[in-house]
Amino acid sequence: MPRGYATVLRVSTQVGIYVQVPFCQTKCTYCNFHTGVVSSARFGPYIDAVCREIQNHEGLYAAAGVRLPDEFSDALIDTVYLGGGTPSLLSPALLGRLLASIRGAFSTALAEVTLEADPETVEPEKADRWVRAGIDRVSFGVQSFSDQELIATGRIHRRSDIYRAMPILRGAGIRKISFDLIAGLPYQTGESWNRSLQELAKLSPEHVSIYLLEIDEGSRLGAEVLSGGSRYSAGNLPTDEEMVEFYETACAFLGGAGYEHYEISNWAKPGFASRHNLKYWRREAYLGFGAGAHSFSGTERWANAHDPASYVGSLLAGRIPVEQHEQVTAAKALEEELFLGLRQLSGIDIARVEARYGVCISNKFEPLEAAGLVERSGDIVRLAPEKLSISNEVFVELMK
Repeated sequence: MPRGYATVLRVSTQVGIYVQVPFCQTKCTYCNFHTGVVSSARFGPYIDAVCREIQNHEGLYAAAGVRLPDEFSDALIDTVYLGGGTPSLLSPALLGRLLASIRGAFSTALAEVTLEADPETVEPEKADRWVRAGIDRVSFGVQSFSDQELIATGRIHRRSDIYRAMPILRGAGIRKISFDLIAGLPYQTGESWNRSLQELAKLSPEHVSIYLLEIDEGSRLGAEVLSGGSRYSAGNLPTDEEMVEFYETACAFLGGAGYEHYEISNWAKPGFASRHNLKYWRREAYLGFGAGAHSFSGTERWANAHDPASYVGSLLAGRIPVEQHEQVTAAKALEEELFLGLRQLSGIDIARVEARYGVCISNKFEPLEAAGLVERSGDIVRLAPEKLSISNEVFVELMK
């Protein structure tokens, strides 16, 4: 059991904000998020509720039994991430209202404001207004440069939309752009995966995220695969071995293209790592607003209910619908420290962790090092480079 664990906020006064926008134009077959397709008439009332939550967060938290540490009174908001869903479906006026609410409710020194966007939603006037509102980073759900793969998964955009959107964003002055690609889509082959990587490099985004397709009951495609069905192109998925090969190909390709691999699923050109997402992996504080949004104060984790209608109704009634709420114990904090630390290519500083938690953990890594799953250099332990594709198995072994 960890001893001497400090239960106060361990980060500085810099805190991130995440805003969940759970609306999409269509539901992708692989999506297991709590998002939905609704009339645009519901966007305004939803943003009204989010702004109400932001503006009255202290009283709403207190009523829900959430206590912010005293350090939050001096907190500066330095990152904002507008995620979803497809936040770029919102009008620039609504996005501007969100950011104005944040600036009005908190002390801000915004170093990074990210908007998740789908390529087909990008228009010159919208992009210009995004920049004027303070958005300086766009995270693109590219997923693939193959129209066949995009069509099979229910994506609306096509390869041509990606090429159309990039000069619009650059012309508006956005210098931080991230692309998502998914390894394991229906009809994906080694050849099509290599083409996607090469086209990505041609457009030269500052940041890249590579995700392996998840198969679970939470998505239509996943449920179909698990039941042995053939809908949603379930019979045309690459094998697990091919998915691992795609990931390893991406590791080599992106490294050669000048991207630094800083987290298992993330690469960035020097100086362009996601400042907001680093907060999650470093266990720094962030507040989440909106339906399904999660928060972490350093001592507690909580999340809002996922249903947007229930969320809006609760805010109209003067409360937030906290669905999950837990105190982070010392043992849980240590477990998170190790799991999230190994996700980062910089690794875990054993001496720092031992000093913070009052434990000795060196012996936990000895069998993993003997098995070639991790590498150790002084006090730093990292996943072995050739074991990144089986990181989940390594985490399971570590937590035993």
